[in-house]
Amino acid sequence: MSFRSTICRMWFSRRERAIDLFRRRPAETQQRMFREALQRGRDTAFGRYFGLPEVRTPEEFRAAVPVFDYESFKPWIVRMLNGDRNVAVPGRVDLFARSSGTTSDRSKYIPVTRESLWRNHTLGMRDMATLVMAADPATKAFEGKTLTLGGSCRREGRSLVGDLSALLIHETALLSRWVRAPRSRTAIIADFDRKAEAIARECSRQHITAFAGVPSWNLALMRRVLEYTGKRNLLEVWPDLSLFAHGGVEFAPYRRSFEALIPSSDMRYMETYNASEGFFALADDPRRDDMLLMLDYGTYFEFRDGDDVVPLEGVVPGRRYAMLVTSNNGLWRYEIGDRVEFTSTDPYRICFAGRTRQYINVFGEELIVENADRALAEACAATGAAVAEYSVAPCYMTIDERGAHEWIVEFEREPADPEAFAAALDEALRRVNSDYDAKRQTTLERQRLTTVAPGTFLAWMRARGKNKVPRLVNDRRVAEDLHRFVSEKVGGAK
Repeated sequence: MSFRSTICRMWFSRRERAIDLFRRRPAETQQRMFREALQRGRDTAFGRYFGLPEVRTPEEFRAAVPVFDYESFKPWIVRMLNGDRNVAVPGRVDLFARSSGTTSDRSKYIPVTRESLWRNHTLGMRDMATLVMAADPATKAFEGKTLTLGGSCRREGRSLVGDLSALLIHETALLSRWVRAPRSRTAIIADFDRKAEAIARECSRQHITAFAGVPSWNLALMRRVLEYTGKRNLLEVWPDLSLFAHGGVEFAPYRRSFEALIPSSDMRYMETYNASEGFFALADDPRRDDMLLMLDYGTYFEFRDGDDVVPLEGVVPGRRYAMLVTSNNGLWRYEIGDRVEFTSTDPYRICFAGRTRQYINVFGEELIVENADRALAEACAATGAAVAEYSVAPCYMTIDERGAHEWIVEFEREPADPEAFAAALDEALRRVNSDYDAKRQTTLERQRLTTVAPGTFLAWMRARGKNKVPRLVNDRRVAEDLHRFVSEKVGGAK
């Protein structure tokens, strides 16, 4: 056993006990997070404005502090960006995770404090090792290094601003260099092609046993590694590769591609929920498709269902909620824009259920991402196709035509019969969404399928500064931008 693995196992032993504690005592753990949040906020400008020194209970907290989204919380973030001290968290914030969002070109700046960086984000990554080892004590996932594909960051005044992954790599470089690859200066190269080339050159002869990040970008990187090395699959490059910790997007569309690149039944794919706003959940049981909500990372959770907002102990399994966080990064009752579904309350487990703003309901069909992902998986299984990326937009009704949905799809493996694929997709959509089925009988035609060339979505994300493809958009802004991009840069859709 390597020294690196020995240290990981020592950490595992201690953290497993802490995780078991909040599994057994979730309400007590969240009450502790609530008290810590009040203590942090009382002497800040935000705390004084909303009367936090007088707040004692969650009920008083909900009455005193409104629910925020990015636009309504933005004035407080602007003050932090300007360098003001004690705005919404003690001291000055000089790290900001910048995100373009998924349905807007507008940049969002999420504060990242030193406490949230270590107690939230990096603790989540360390707990990943804890839970992997708990499930498989014989794993070799941490015998070597974990390859992490970071974004980029830069100085803006006195602040360091950029992708969360780049901030983490930059701030933890000295302590993580013995467990992570590539070198920090390689990991945060801004140009993806240069970065992929440098990683392939630097890491192809290292002992890589795990990798982590967003599936779409990692898939492009791993293909570049195979091109560079001339190998047929990744096990010929890294024989002990055994773990991919992924997050950010639904993994199902990418699974077949990764299984082809890593032909091993021992390979584990572990979902993580690490957003710019915080590290929230981990897949602790490889036999399940849900994730354990991590309750002791300095975040106090609330959940909105319509107009009702409840604490953790008020949620109901099987119901979808928008998630609100009050956290050690300076966000207060902040709705992050994600929906989750609780699969269990003993312990508390969740599945990601899409963005609160990613849906299509132009015709009353109420199509959500979960419906689209499930139907797409069924259509692929029925036709032998594999989809790399997709985005869906409405086609509006005219005097002569009913409405429809346009599916812009990039195939990893095209179906032999596109018509059969389109029919299977339509049948699956009608099966998983009764509202869609009802509208298909009245106002909606079958979806219109537009196929784009391999690499189109990745090139579009790079050109637009995005990390994720908007799956469902309730207007045609993204679809029209994709069409313009294809026409101008790629040479036209098929």
